[in-house]
Amino acid sequence: MLTTEQNSEAQADNLIIAIDGPAGAGKSSVAKALSEQLLIDRLDTGSMYRAVAAAALASGAELHDVEELIRLANGLEVTGEGRCLVHGTDVSPLLRDAATNTAVSVVAATSEVRAVLVALQRSWAKARSMAGVIEGRDIASVVFPDARLKIYLTASVEERARRRSDEGAASIVRRDAVDSTRAASPLRLADGSRELDTTGRSIDDVTNEILSWLK
Repeated sequence: MLTTEQNSEAQADNLIIAIDGPAGAGKSSVAKALSEQLLIDRLDTGSMYRAVAAAALASGAELHDVEELIRLANGLEVTGEGRCLVHGTDVSPLLRDAATNTAVSVVAATSEVRAVLVALQRSWAKARSMAGVIEGRDIASVVFPDARLKIYLTASVEERARRRSDEGAASIVRRDAVDSTRAASPLRLADGSRELDTTGRSIDDVTNEILSWLK
């Protein structure tokens, strides 16, 4: 754990920690641990895309209806508790549904939706004096290319499938392919990112290594 003095410095400086990587690599768990250690907020940008996808499915909208997806994205609010509301409706319970797992890649590949949500992500950070742990697929490459620390987490497919038992290996492989080949902000190792394989490693072990990079 960082000392009180180090925590104060973390809050005083512009401290964006950008964490990218595929599903099941450990981004959410590591981001949560880092935010607790550094006493700064965290943002799961994947949940933002899931929220738009879940809201579209709930309303019966077509996933290729760009105007409707933009409308939903413009109505997204991420609360302090990490819940996702779309035009006032809490869609958090739907974020990990099987249908959302399938639909989110379609929504995330829509460049117009990404433009809305990237602006929202940057506003979130600005409201926190540019200090936060932010996870997703394009955080280091697109959203915050000048982040103080850029990390790309990965793990074996078998390990990621075990962690994401609600999704399964086939779905994870499919999303890897879609996210890595889409035209809009594909998943990739950004310049300057430090790659870290979390296979077989505990959250504490991974978190402590990342914290050592900040010293």
